[in-house]
Amino acid sequence: MATSKETVLHSWHVANGANMALFGNYDMPLWYKTGAKAEHLAVIQGAGIFDTSHMAAVSVQGKGARTLLQRCLSKNIDCCLGQGKSPLVDGRCVYGVYLKTDGTVIDDAIVYQLQAESFMVVVNAGMGGEIAGHLVENGGERTVTVVDLTDRVGKMDIQGPDSARILGKILKNPAAVFERLVYFSCKGGFADLQTSASVELVDGTPLLLSRTGYTGEFGFELFVPIDRLVSVWTMVLEAGREKGVLACGLAARDSLRAGAVLPLSHQDIGPWPFLNNPWPFALPFNDGHSGFSKDFIGAQALLQSNWDKYTLPFAGFDPRKIGAGSDSFVTSETGERLGSILTCTTDMAIGRVDGEIVSVAGNKQFQAKGLCCGFVLLDKQCVPGETVILSDGKRKIKVEIRADVRPDRTARKAMSLMLG
Repeated sequence: MATSKETVLHSWHVANGANMALFGNYDMPLWYKTGAKAEHLAVIQGAGIFDTSHMAAVSVQGKGARTLLQRCLSKNIDCCLGQGKSPLVDGRCVYGVYLKTDGTVIDDAIVYQLQAESFMVVVNAGMGGEIAGHLVENGGERTVTVVDLTDRVGKMDIQGPDSARILGKILKNPAAVFERLVYFSCKGGFADLQTSASVELVDGTPLLLSRTGYTGEFGFELFVPIDRLVSVWTMVLEAGREKGVLACGLAARDSLRAGAVLPLSHQDIGPWPFLNNPWPFALPFNDGHSGFSKDFIGAQALLQSNWDKYTLPFAGFDPRKIGAGSDSFVTSETGERLGSILTCTTDMAIGRVDGEIVSVAGNKQFQAKGLCCGFVLLDKQCVPGETVILSDGKRKIKVEIRADVRPDRTARKAMSLMLG
Protein backbone atom coordinates (compact mmCIF):
# COMPACT_ATOMS: atom_id res chain seq x y z
CA MET A 1 0.00 0.00 0.00
CA ALA A 2 1.34 3.43 -0.97
CA THR A 3 2.10 5.87 1.83
CA SER A 4 -0.36 8.77 1.92
CA LYS A 5 0.98 12.17 0.91
CA GLU A 6 0.59 15.63 2.43
CA THR A 7 0.43 19.06 0.86
CA VAL A 8 2.63 21.82 2.26
CA LEU A 9 -0.48 23.25 3.98
CA HIS A 10 -1.14 20.03 5.92
CA SER A 11 0.17 21.37 9.24
CA TRP A 12 -2.01 24.48 8.87
CA HIS A 13 -5.08 22.33 8.25
CA VAL A 14 -4.46 20.17 11.32
CA ALA A 15 -3.64 23.14 13.55
CA ASN A 16 -6.91 24.78 12.51
CA GLY A 17 -9.11 21.81 13.37
CA ALA A 18 -9.72 20.35 9.94
CA ASN A 19 -11.45 16.99 9.67
CA MET A 20 -8.95 15.13 7.48
CA ALA A 21 -9.40 12.20 5.08
CA LEU A 22 -7.61 10.59 2.15
CA PHE A 23 -8.39 11.89 -1.33
CA GLY A 24 -6.27 10.96 -4.34
CA ASN A 25 -3.78 9.50 -1.83
CA TYR A 26 -3.38 12.91 -0.15
CA ASP A 27 -4.45 13.60 3.44
CA MET A 28 -6.84 16.48 2.78
CA PRO A 29 -9.32 18.59 4.78
CA LEU A 30 -12.97 17.63 4.40
CA TRP A 31 -14.17 20.60 6.45
CA TYR A 32 -13.03 22.87 9.27
CA LYS A 33 -14.69 23.86 12.54
CA THR A 34 -17.01 26.16 10.61
CA GLY A 35 -18.61 23.12 8.92
CA ALA A 36 -19.27 22.25 5.28
CA LYS A 37 -22.55 24.21 5.08
CA ALA A 38 -20.96 27.49 6.18
CA GLU A 39 -18.04 26.92 3.82
CA HIS A 40 -20.38 26.24 0.88
CA LEU A 41 -22.41 29.38 1.60
CA ALA A 42 -19.27 31.48 2.01
CA VAL A 43 -18.36 30.80 -1.61
CA ILE A 44 -21.85 31.71 -2.81
CA GLN A 45 -22.17 34.88 -0.72
CA GLY A 46 -18.59 36.03 -0.08
CA ALA A 47 -15.41 34.03 -0.59
CA GLY A 48 -13.74 30.80 0.37
CA ILE A 49 -10.24 29.46 -0.18
CA PHE A 50 -9.22 25.89 -1.00
CA ASP A 51 -5.93 24.02 -0.80
CA THR A 52 -5.66 22.51 -4.29
CA SER A 53 -1.94 21.75 -4.33
CA HIS A 54 -2.75 18.03 -4.43
CA MET A 55 -3.62 18.56 -8.10
CA ALA A 56 -0.84 18.01 -10.62
CA ALA A 57 0.69 20.27 -13.24
CA VAL A 58 2.52 19.10 -16.36
CA SER A 59 4.73 21.41 -18.39
CA VAL A 60 4.67 20.89 -22.19
CA GLN A 61 7.19 23.03 -24.07
CA GLY A 62 8.86 23.21 -27.45
CA LYS A 63 8.13 23.70 -31.15
CA GLY A 64 5.94 20.59 -31.33
CA ALA A 65 4.00 21.24 -28.09
CA ARG A 66 0.84 22.49 -29.77
CA THR A 67 0.80 19.60 -32.26
CA LEU A 68 1.23 17.09 -29.43
CA LEU A 69 -1.62 18.57 -27.40
CA GLN A 70 -3.86 18.60 -30.49
CA ARG A 71 -3.20 14.88 -30.91
CA CYS A 72 -3.86 13.96 -27.28
CA LEU A 73 -6.50 16.42 -25.99
CA SER A 74 -10.15 16.14 -27.00
CA LYS A 75 -10.58 19.90 -27.36
CA ASN A 76 -9.62 21.45 -30.69
CA ILE A 77 -7.21 24.15 -29.56
CA ASP A 78 -7.10 25.61 -33.07
CA CYS A 79 -10.85 26.27 -32.92
CA CYS A 80 -12.05 26.84 -29.36
CA LEU A 81 -12.42 30.44 -28.17
CA GLY A 82 -15.71 32.32 -28.22
CA GLN A 83 -18.59 32.07 -30.62
CA GLY A 84 -16.21 32.53 -33.55
CA LYS A 85 -14.18 29.51 -32.44
CA SER A 86 -10.80 31.23 -32.73
CA PRO A 87 -7.55 29.44 -31.84
CA LEU A 88 -6.16 29.20 -28.31
CA VAL A 89 -3.76 32.10 -27.73
CA ASP A 90 -1.26 33.18 -25.10
CA GLY A 91 -2.92 33.78 -21.74
CA ARG A 92 -6.00 31.67 -22.44
CA CYS A 93 -6.99 28.15 -21.33
CA VAL A 94 -9.49 25.44 -22.24
CA TYR A 95 -11.09 22.36 -20.70
CA GLY A 96 -10.84 18.95 -22.31
CA VAL A 97 -10.29 15.26 -21.65
CA TYR A 98 -7.52 12.78 -22.40
CA LEU A 99 -8.86 9.53 -23.78
CA LYS A 100 -7.52 6.06 -24.43
CA THR A 101 -7.79 4.72 -27.97
CA ASP A 102 -11.09 3.03 -26.99
CA GLY A 103 -12.66 6.40 -26.11
CA THR A 104 -12.64 5.90 -22.34
CA VAL A 105 -11.37 8.67 -20.07
CA ILE A 106 -7.87 8.79 -18.60
CA ASP A 107 -8.47 12.17 -16.94
CA ASP A 108 -9.91 15.61 -17.57
CA ALA A 109 -7.73 18.70 -17.60
CA ILE A 110 -7.39 22.41 -18.16
CA VAL A 111 -4.71 23.31 -20.72
CA TYR A 112 -3.12 26.76 -20.42
CA GLN A 113 -1.26 28.39 -23.30
CA LEU A 114 1.33 30.44 -21.46
CA GLN A 115 3.30 31.44 -24.54
CA ALA A 116 3.44 30.26 -28.15
CA GLU A 117 5.53 27.15 -27.40
CA SER A 118 4.82 26.82 -23.67
CA PHE A 119 1.78 25.11 -22.16
CA MET A 120 0.71 23.95 -18.71
CA VAL A 121 -1.69 21.03 -18.26
CA VAL A 122 -3.45 20.80 -14.87
CA VAL A 123 -4.87 17.39 -14.01
CA ASN A 124 -6.25 15.64 -10.96
CA ALA A 125 -4.42 14.36 -7.88
CA GLY A 126 -2.06 11.52 -8.66
CA MET A 127 -2.48 11.89 -12.44
CA GLY A 128 0.57 14.00 -13.30
CA GLY A 129 2.82 11.04 -14.01
CA GLU A 130 0.19 9.20 -16.03
CA ILE A 131 -0.70 12.18 -18.22
CA ALA A 132 2.96 13.11 -18.69
CA GLY A 133 3.65 9.50 -19.71
CA HIS A 134 0.67 9.53 -22.08
CA LEU A 135 1.98 12.68 -23.77
CA VAL A 136 5.50 11.30 -24.10
CA GLU A 137 4.25 7.96 -25.42
CA ASN A 138 2.16 9.67 -28.08
CA GLY A 139 4.67 12.38 -28.89
CA GLY A 140 7.32 11.53 -31.37
CA GLU A 141 8.44 15.16 -31.59
CA ARG A 142 11.99 15.54 -30.39
CA THR A 143 11.32 19.24 -30.01
CA VAL A 144 8.87 18.75 -27.10
CA THR A 145 9.84 18.63 -23.44
CA VAL A 146 7.23 17.15 -21.09
CA VAL A 147 7.84 17.53 -17.34
CA ASP A 148 5.64 16.21 -14.51
CA LEU A 149 5.56 18.96 -11.87
CA THR A 150 3.66 16.93 -9.24
CA ASP A 151 4.33 18.38 -5.76
CA ARG A 152 6.57 21.07 -7.26
CA VAL A 153 3.94 23.79 -7.76
CA GLY A 154 1.97 25.46 -4.98
CA LYS A 155 -1.72 25.89 -5.81
CA MET A 156 -4.72 27.36 -4.00
CA ASP A 157 -8.09 28.69 -5.13
CA ILE A 158 -10.15 31.65 -3.98
CA GLN A 159 -13.77 31.43 -5.08
CA GLY A 160 -16.79 33.64 -4.56
CA PRO A 161 -18.08 37.13 -5.44
CA ASP A 162 -15.61 38.89 -3.10
CA SER A 163 -12.55 37.13 -4.59
CA ALA A 164 -11.22 40.01 -6.69
CA ARG A 165 -11.76 42.59 -3.95
CA ILE A 166 -9.78 40.40 -1.54
CA LEU A 167 -6.96 39.63 -3.99
CA GLY A 168 -6.76 43.30 -4.94
CA LYS A 169 -5.47 44.06 -1.45
CA ILE A 170 -2.35 41.91 -1.88
CA LEU A 171 -1.59 42.30 -5.60
CA LYS A 172 0.91 44.77 -6.96
CA ASN A 173 -0.93 46.97 -9.46
CA PRO A 174 -4.26 45.12 -9.21
CA ALA A 175 -6.00 47.30 -11.81
CA ALA A 176 -3.52 46.22 -14.50
CA VAL A 177 -3.70 42.58 -13.42
CA PHE A 178 -7.50 42.46 -13.55
CA GLU A 179 -7.76 44.35 -16.85
CA ARG A 180 -9.07 42.02 -19.58
CA LEU A 181 -8.71 39.00 -17.27
CA VAL A 182 -11.74 37.25 -18.72
CA TYR A 183 -13.16 33.86 -17.80
CA PHE A 184 -10.64 31.09 -18.62
CA SER A 185 -7.67 33.42 -18.99
CA CYS A 186 -4.45 33.76 -17.02
CA LYS A 187 -1.59 36.18 -16.36
CA GLY A 188 1.82 36.11 -14.73
CA GLY A 189 3.87 33.10 -13.76
CA PHE A 190 7.25 31.95 -12.45
CA ALA A 191 10.16 29.77 -13.55
CA ASP A 192 9.11 27.88 -16.72
CA LEU A 193 5.40 28.57 -16.13
CA GLN A 194 5.42 32.17 -17.31
CA THR A 195 3.12 34.16 -19.57
CA SER A 196 4.30 37.32 -21.30
CA ALA A 197 2.92 39.33 -18.36
CA SER A 198 4.34 39.59 -14.85
CA VAL A 199 2.16 39.36 -11.74
CA GLU A 200 3.45 39.77 -8.21
CA LEU A 201 2.00 40.00 -4.73
CA VAL A 202 2.92 42.96 -2.53
CA ASP A 203 5.64 40.88 -0.84
CA GLY A 204 7.28 40.12 -4.20
CA THR A 205 5.94 36.59 -4.63
CA PRO A 206 5.56 35.78 -8.35
CA LEU A 207 2.12 34.45 -9.21
CA LEU A 208 0.38 32.74 -12.12
CA LEU A 209 -3.20 33.95 -11.71
CA SER A 210 -5.93 32.08 -13.57
CA ARG A 211 -9.58 33.08 -13.72
CA THR A 212 -10.83 29.53 -13.38
CA GLY A 213 -12.11 27.27 -10.61
CA TYR A 214 -14.24 24.29 -9.69
CA THR A 215 -17.27 25.82 -7.99
CA GLY A 216 -19.26 27.54 -10.74
CA GLU A 217 -18.65 30.84 -8.97
CA PHE A 218 -16.46 33.84 -9.76
CA GLY A 219 -12.91 33.29 -8.62
CA PHE A 220 -9.32 32.44 -9.29
CA GLU A 221 -6.74 29.69 -9.13
CA LEU A 222 -3.34 30.80 -7.84
CA PHE A 223 -0.12 29.01 -8.81
CA VAL A 224 3.00 29.98 -6.83
CA PRO A 225 6.43 28.50 -6.05
CA ILE A 226 5.82 25.62 -3.65
CA ASP A 227 7.87 27.22 -0.87
CA ARG A 228 5.65 30.33 -0.98
CA LEU A 229 2.26 28.64 -0.69
CA VAL A 230 1.89 28.78 3.10
CA SER A 231 2.68 32.51 3.21
CA VAL A 232 0.33 33.23 0.29
CA TRP A 233 -2.45 31.23 1.96
CA THR A 234 -2.11 33.24 5.19
CA MET A 235 -1.89 36.53 3.24
CA VAL A 236 -5.16 35.79 1.44
CA LEU A 237 -6.86 34.82 4.72
CA GLU A 238 -5.73 38.04 6.37
CA ALA A 239 -6.76 40.16 3.38
CA GLY A 240 -10.21 38.57 3.44
CA ARG A 241 -10.79 38.69 7.18
CA GLU A 242 -13.12 41.70 7.00
CA LYS A 243 -15.10 39.97 4.23
CA GLY A 244 -15.46 36.81 6.31
CA VAL A 245 -13.42 34.59 3.97
CA LEU A 246 -13.36 30.95 5.11
CA ALA A 247 -10.94 28.11 4.51
CA CYS A 248 -12.99 25.40 2.78
CA GLY A 249 -12.55 21.64 2.54
CA LEU A 250 -13.35 18.97 0.00
CA ALA A 251 -16.96 18.57 1.18
CA ALA A 252 -17.87 22.13 0.13
CA ARG A 253 -15.81 21.75 -3.04
CA ASP A 254 -17.86 18.66 -3.92
CA SER A 255 -21.26 20.20 -3.20
CA LEU A 256 -20.39 23.41 -5.04
CA ARG A 257 -19.12 21.67 -8.17
CA ALA A 258 -22.13 19.30 -8.26
CA GLY A 259 -24.55 22.22 -8.06
CA ALA A 260 -22.63 23.81 -10.94
CA VAL A 261 -22.91 20.56 -13.01
CA LEU A 262 -19.14 20.00 -13.05
CA PRO A 263 -17.83 16.42 -13.14
CA LEU A 264 -15.47 14.66 -10.76
CA SER A 265 -12.98 12.70 -12.81
CA HIS A 266 -12.88 8.94 -12.13
CA GLN A 267 -16.39 9.20 -10.70
CA ASP A 268 -18.70 11.06 -13.11
CA ILE A 269 -16.44 10.45 -16.09
CA GLY A 270 -14.18 7.44 -16.27
CA PRO A 271 -13.68 4.01 -17.83
CA TRP A 272 -16.54 4.31 -20.30
CA PRO A 273 -16.88 6.25 -23.58
CA PHE A 274 -16.99 10.03 -23.18
CA LEU A 275 -20.45 10.33 -24.74
CA ASN A 276 -24.05 11.11 -23.74
CA ASN A 277 -23.09 13.44 -20.90
CA PRO A 278 -23.55 17.13 -19.96
CA TRP A 279 -20.07 18.11 -21.24
CA PRO A 280 -20.16 17.74 -25.07
CA PHE A 281 -18.29 21.06 -25.34
CA ALA A 282 -15.13 19.12 -24.42
CA LEU A 283 -15.38 17.34 -27.79
CA PRO A 284 -14.57 19.03 -31.13
CA PHE A 285 -17.87 18.39 -32.89
CA ASN A 286 -18.28 19.96 -36.32
CA ASP A 287 -21.20 22.30 -36.99
CA GLY A 288 -23.56 19.48 -37.94
CA HIS A 289 -22.44 17.18 -35.12
CA SER A 290 -21.81 14.53 -37.77
CA GLY A 291 -18.14 14.23 -36.88
CA PHE A 292 -15.18 16.02 -35.33
CA SER A 293 -13.24 19.02 -36.57
CA LYS A 294 -9.93 17.26 -35.89
CA ASP A 295 -8.55 13.80 -35.22
CA PHE A 296 -7.36 12.93 -31.72
CA ILE A 297 -6.67 9.84 -29.65
CA GLY A 298 -10.01 8.12 -29.02
CA ALA A 299 -11.90 10.02 -31.73
CA GLN A 300 -12.61 7.04 -33.97
CA ALA A 301 -13.76 4.93 -31.05
CA LEU A 302 -16.26 7.62 -30.05
CA LEU A 303 -17.58 8.01 -33.58
CA GLN A 304 -18.08 4.26 -33.91
CA SER A 305 -19.35 3.67 -30.38
CA ASN A 306 -22.75 2.15 -29.64
CA TRP A 307 -22.63 3.41 -26.04
CA ASP A 308 -26.24 3.55 -24.90
CA LYS A 309 -25.96 4.83 -21.34
CA TYR A 310 -26.58 8.44 -20.30
CA THR A 311 -24.92 10.59 -17.64
CA LEU A 312 -27.55 13.05 -16.43
CA PRO A 313 -27.65 15.79 -13.77
CA PHE A 314 -30.39 15.73 -11.16
CA ALA A 315 -31.72 17.79 -8.25
CA GLY A 316 -33.92 16.63 -5.40
CA PHE A 317 -36.79 18.24 -3.54
CA ASP A 318 -35.10 18.43 -0.12
CA PRO A 319 -31.59 18.04 1.34
CA ARG A 320 -31.73 14.26 1.77
CA LYS A 321 -29.21 12.26 -0.22
CA ILE A 322 -28.35 8.66 -1.08
CA GLY A 323 -24.72 7.64 -1.10
CA ALA A 324 -23.16 6.70 -4.44
CA GLY A 325 -22.09 3.22 -3.38
CA SER A 326 -22.32 -0.26 -4.85
CA ASP A 327 -25.58 -0.86 -2.96
CA SER A 328 -27.25 2.21 -4.45
CA PHE A 329 -29.31 2.32 -7.63
CA VAL A 330 -31.82 4.33 -9.64
CA THR A 331 -35.34 3.26 -10.58
CA SER A 332 -38.35 4.72 -12.33
CA GLU A 333 -41.29 5.72 -10.18
CA THR A 334 -42.80 2.33 -11.00
CA GLY A 335 -39.73 0.46 -9.75
CA GLU A 336 -37.96 -0.35 -13.04
CA ARG A 337 -34.17 -0.44 -12.59
CA LEU A 338 -32.59 2.33 -14.64
CA GLY A 339 -28.97 2.60 -13.55
CA SER A 340 -26.56 3.82 -10.88
CA ILE A 341 -25.74 6.91 -8.83
CA LEU A 342 -22.42 8.57 -9.69
CA THR A 343 -22.55 11.60 -7.37
CA CYS A 344 -25.06 12.60 -4.72
CA THR A 345 -24.39 15.56 -2.44
CA THR A 346 -26.35 18.56 -1.11
CA ASP A 347 -26.09 22.09 -2.46
CA MET A 348 -26.93 24.12 0.64
CA ALA A 349 -27.44 27.39 -1.27
CA ILE A 350 -30.57 26.34 -3.13
CA GLY A 351 -34.19 25.40 -2.51
CA ARG A 352 -37.50 25.33 -4.33
CA VAL A 353 -40.16 28.03 -4.57
CA ASP A 354 -43.35 26.96 -6.36
CA GLY A 355 -41.39 24.07 -7.83
CA GLU A 356 -38.60 26.23 -9.27
CA ILE A 357 -35.03 26.10 -7.94
CA VAL A 358 -33.91 29.35 -6.32
CA SER A 359 -30.44 30.29 -5.05
CA VAL A 360 -29.50 32.57 -2.18
CA ALA A 361 -27.23 34.30 -4.72
CA GLY A 362 -30.24 35.61 -6.61
CA ASN A 363 -32.47 36.26 -3.60
CA LYS A 364 -30.72 37.60 -0.51
CA GLN A 365 -33.87 37.14 1.59
CA PHE A 366 -34.30 33.50 0.59
CA GLN A 367 -33.59 30.99 3.36
CA ALA A 368 -32.31 27.91 1.55
CA LYS A 369 -32.70 24.50 3.15
CA GLY A 370 -30.63 22.83 0.45
CA LEU A 371 -31.35 20.28 -2.28
CA CYS A 372 -29.52 17.08 -3.08
CA CYS A 373 -27.94 17.04 -6.52
CA GLY A 374 -25.42 15.15 -8.60
CA PHE A 375 -25.26 12.74 -11.51
CA VAL A 376 -26.77 9.39 -12.43
CA LEU A 377 -25.74 6.92 -15.13
CA LEU A 378 -28.89 5.52 -16.73
CA ASP A 379 -29.71 2.85 -19.29
CA LYS A 380 -32.08 5.22 -21.09
CA GLN A 381 -32.30 8.88 -21.93
CA CYS A 382 -34.52 10.99 -19.65
CA VAL A 383 -35.48 14.56 -20.45
CA PRO A 384 -35.28 17.43 -17.96
CA GLY A 385 -38.33 17.42 -15.73
CA GLU A 386 -38.66 13.63 -15.54
CA THR A 387 -38.47 12.17 -12.04
CA VAL A 388 -36.58 9.08 -10.94
CA ILE A 389 -35.99 7.39 -7.59
CA LEU A 390 -32.63 7.06 -5.83
CA SER A 391 -32.38 4.14 -3.43
CA ASP A 392 -29.87 2.31 -1.26
CA GLY A 393 -32.23 -0.61 -0.75
CA LYS A 394 -33.61 0.85 2.49
CA ARG A 395 -34.37 4.50 1.77
CA LYS A 396 -35.82 6.11 -1.34
CA ILE A 397 -35.84 9.73 -2.50
CA LYS A 398 -37.43 11.25 -5.58
CA VAL A 399 -35.28 13.53 -7.74
CA GLU A 400 -35.76 15.46 -10.96
CA ILE A 401 -33.57 15.13 -14.04
CA ARG A 402 -32.26 18.61 -14.80
CA ALA A 403 -30.50 20.49 -17.60
CA ASP A 404 -28.91 22.70 -14.91
CA VAL A 405 -29.02 22.90 -11.12
CA ARG A 406 -27.89 26.02 -9.23
CA PRO A 407 -29.10 29.28 -10.82
CA ASP A 408 -27.42 32.69 -10.64
CA ARG A 409 -23.87 31.36 -10.80
CA THR A 410 -21.20 34.04 -11.09
CA ALA A 411 -18.19 32.35 -12.77
CA ARG A 412 -18.65 34.09 -16.12
CA LYS A 413 -19.63 37.54 -14.82
CA ALA A 414 -17.65 40.54 -16.03
CA MET A 415 -14.73 41.59 -13.84
CA SER A 416 -16.12 45.13 -13.71
CA LEU A 417 -19.34 43.87 -12.13
CA MET A 418 -17.48 41.83 -9.52
CA LEU A 419 -15.21 44.72 -8.58
CA GLY A 420 -18.05 47.26 -8.42
